[in-house]
Amino acid sequence: MAPWRTWSVFLLCVATALLAVAIPAWLIQPFRHQTPFDLSFSYFLKQWSPWAVPLLAGIACLAAVRLWFAATEFSKRAGITLALAIALVAAWFARQNHFEWMFRPPDGPAYVEAARASFLSDQDRVLGVSIQGEAVAYPIRALAYHHLVHDRVGGVDLVATY
Repeated sequence: MAPWRTWSVFLLCVATALLAVAIPAWLIQPFRHQTPFDLSFSYFLKQWSPWAVPLLAGIACLAAVRLWFAATEFSKRAGITLALAIALVAAWFARQNHFEWMFRPPDGPAYVEAARASFLSDQDRVLGVSIQGEAVAYPIRALAYHHLVHDRVGGVDLVATY
């Protein structure tokens, strides 16, 4: 195979692997408008990337070996190594669920009495829960990011979600 073809295959595999994991991470962000196309495309990529991205990284590895031995300059070998590292990190990342990292519930959420909740304005909405005489309110702004909070209210374990 001609060197330019090997370079083309190598760079295409690295770029495709990177984009397959970066696009869903970019499109699905908290507090960012998402169109139905954004969501559908992101979920499509998340569905096929766990097997396709490692395959692309494997092809990139084969091309990198070929390019490595053909390259004599340090800068070319460093570039090959860096690009291959990007493909391998993308292959690892494709098998992770980064949405759980972004939207996981807070560890040890802190609570304050309503009179001391200076971080809320009169216009802020809250999700209120009252169980057996104990009442709590969760700011929608916080729930919109984390999506849920584990709590114990009135002696009852609950998951509040929005």
